[in-house]
Amino acid sequence: MTAAGQTHASVAVVVLAHNEQRRIGRCLASLPRDDPEYEIHVVVNGSSDGTAAIVAEAAALHGNLKLHDWAEPGKARSWNRMVLGLLAPGFEAVVLVDGDAEVAAGSFDALRLALATHPEARAASALPLNGRRVAHYRQAMLDSHGIFGDLYALRGEFVDRMRDSGLRLPVDLIGDDGLVGALAKTNLGPLADWAEQGICPTEAAGFLCEPLALADWRSWRMQYKRMINYAVRHFQDLIITDILRRNGPAGLPEQLAMLYPAYLQTFRPRGGMWMWFDRCALARMAHQMNAALVR
Repeated sequence: MTAAGQTHASVAVVVLAHNEQRRIGRCLASLPRDDPEYEIHVVVNGSSDGTAAIVAEAAALHGNLKLHDWAEPGKARSWNRMVLGLLAPGFEAVVLVDGDAEVAAGSFDALRLALATHPEARAASALPLNGRRVAHYRQAMLDSHGIFGDLYALRGEFVDRMRDSGLRLPVDLIGDDGLVGALAKTNLGPLADWAEQGICPTEAAGFLCEPLALADWRSWRMQYKRMINYAVRHFQDLIITDILRRNGPAGLPEQLAMLYPAYLQTFRPRGGMWMWFDRCALARMAHQMNAALVR
């Protein structure tokens, strides 16, 4: 393979993985390895386990798979660097996959077909296939034209316009799917341009993720951290919505923490099960705000 993007592949697949040695093998096995239609880039960012070594072994066996082992962590930062930095323009589609997701057979074809048959869509989203509330989440995604970061496809032309506009995801953004979905629905415009048809939920495309193991304390610890991340994401979404309403995507900062002083004083924890996680999230955001202001 030559430099990133310099092949005759029609579709770029970008896998983002951080400390996923337990799941990355399943993820890689579910990708279209050795299919010349696909150019696969696996980004291992800030990992301290054996994820990169596992990917390197796979890359040695499959000519269309390339490892990018980066020391700096951060999913949004790696998203920017790979999707908007290293990939060349002109792909039919760019498919994003989480390193702990196992892609169901036929999903890549289904996502490509969804974009081909829905020209108004800038993104096609896959639906979850397992989990405690899988039926609820699947229906919610269909109703809201939602998108999960585990597996989705972006129209290549849309990615090219993102790149050309200079737009980047804030580097401290939790997740990528919420903002990317909003940009797809607004077609890189202000919030007033919102159109649900910008995302096409695709029932024929799906993914398996690791469910909560009730008897494994490590799984509970991971879930605890995940819930705090979800809470941070909730407050970040409020900030991003306000930015898109006021200034459109051009108002997105390089780092959301720089805007926390204007927002944190107005945020309050939600009630119920979210009370504790929101408190933890707001404390983390206050710490990040102070660190950002010191720099």
